[in-house]
Amino acid sequence: MFKIEKLYMQYKKDIYIYLMSLTHNPLLSEDLLSETFLGAIKSLPAFKGNSDIKTWLFSIARYKWFEYLRKDKKDVSFDDLAMLYITEGVDDKIVEKKAVSRIIELLDCEEKRSKDIVLMRINGYSYYDIALKYQISEGSARVIDFRTKRRIKEILIKEEWNNE
Repeated sequence: MFKIEKLYMQYKKDIYIYLMSLTHNPLLSEDLLSETFLGAIKSLPAFKGNSDIKTWLFSIARYKWFEYLRKDKKDVSFDDLAMLYITEGVDDKIVEKKAVSRIIELLDCEEKRSKDIVLMRINGYSYYDIALKYQISEGSARVIDFRTKRRIKEILIKEEWNNE
């Protein structure tokens, strides 16, 4: 399997840059980078290779960031987490506080299972936990989450484009 040192040397720069884009704080990004690789060490035996190793590491990094927000920032609301999660990769000018209520409205329009899966991801649940709850595969949970977020992003982008 993979040697963690090799993974670290190969991906540390990319993950650090990604974490900097989230935190805008070099020290915090370094801490989260360390936590990312500690998390990878713990879960490497369970890595099945269903996704690219880099994608898997980025996923760990993202959830280390979410954990940090939940634990250390008592004033981070569910709305803030939802906005970060749903709008990841969307142009910053669309991501405004007023978009949070629209995101929640759009989530409410989704099928109950799709909505619940996205809400579970926002709250930090793993795809494994979601798969157990809904008796589906982890891959299915990922696809449902991805497609639901994509639909919401497309609507947000379209609405923003129409408002210009």
